[in-house]
Amino acid sequence: MFYKPASRDRKLLPHDPFKALVAPRPIGWISTMSRAGEINLAPYSFFNAFSGAPPLIGFSSEGAKDSATFAADSGEFVWNMATFELREAMNASSASRPRGENEFLFAGLEMAPCRIVKAPRVAASPCGLECRVTEIFRLKNLEGEAVGNILTLGQVVGVHLDERYVKDGRFDLAAAKTIVRCGYAADYAVVDAIFQMDRPQ
Repeated sequence: MFYKPASRDRKLLPHDPFKALVAPRPIGWISTMSRAGEINLAPYSFFNAFSGAPPLIGFSSEGAKDSATFAADSGEFVWNMATFELREAMNASSASRPRGENEFLFAGLEMAPCRIVKAPRVAASPCGLECRVTEIFRLKNLEGEAVGNILTLGQVVGVHLDERYVKDGRFDLAAAKTIVRCGYAADYAVVDAIFQMDRPQ
């Protein structure tokens, strides 16, 4: 089967498989604070790490939503690891709320202070990455037209780890039961097993 994205057979594929093909993806559970002190927490499907040295991560917002707006305003954001235990709260934080309304409160989550950035982090999350914004891109299509998506990149300047999940010098993702996005509207997966392969010499 081959098709161009805009002309797929909608009888055979009524749901666009793109997000399900580029999967699983880490969940960008982003907390931000505007310079006015407004707090936001929201999960992003388009999120990943882009560099190890320096450590750079980024999330893409479909429009000027609070996370992208507050990150641009303050120059800071925090990534919070979403886990199976926190799945319901993560999902609750995705609800559309009035701008500046605190999703931590709506989702029943405790806020914890960060050390370097002003935005709070999810206290119950086993990992939080404090970030300072490095670049913001307005994404474009092949014709050079803006598509409305905003990619925000940030450098990790502080790391919070729950030591219960540090074993033999490594963070145990399977023990933390990190969850990931798998594409279609309600599809997620949980990391509950890890295997190793040595890179060829």
